[in-house]
Amino acid sequence: QLQLVESGGGLVQPGGSLRLSCAASGFTLDYYAIAWFRHAPGKEREGVSCISSSGSSTNYADSVKGRFTISRDNAKKMVYLQMNSLKPEDTAVYYCAVDLRRSICVLWADFGSWGQGTQVTVSS
Repeated sequence: QLQLVESGGGLVQPGGSLRLSCAASGFTLDYYAIAWFRHAPGKEREGVSCISSSGSSTNYADSVKGRFTISRDNAKKMVYLQMNSLKPEDTAVYYCAVDLRRSICVLWADFGSWGQGTQVTVSS
């Protein structure tokens, strides 16, 4: 059974850092692109970052470029999101998701199989 489990969220002050983890099971992570999304209260879910199956290609939403870094370790079946210089507007529940049709990042809308999410709160 396919499962994605996010962890690593928490409360952090503005300017701080967090590293989110996404543990994958029930499918061959090596074959597929993985993305991080976030959902803040009162806002639509937003694609944050995506990484290709090999890790050779990544992309980021403009709002996080230069601050967030996505990476993966296929041997450990893990995907990570390093978040630096956090801002209050980064506050949201963060989810990882998989595109089971592709090894590259194409459309945010094609990602699914959501985990339960991990809460990130940036506040002083």
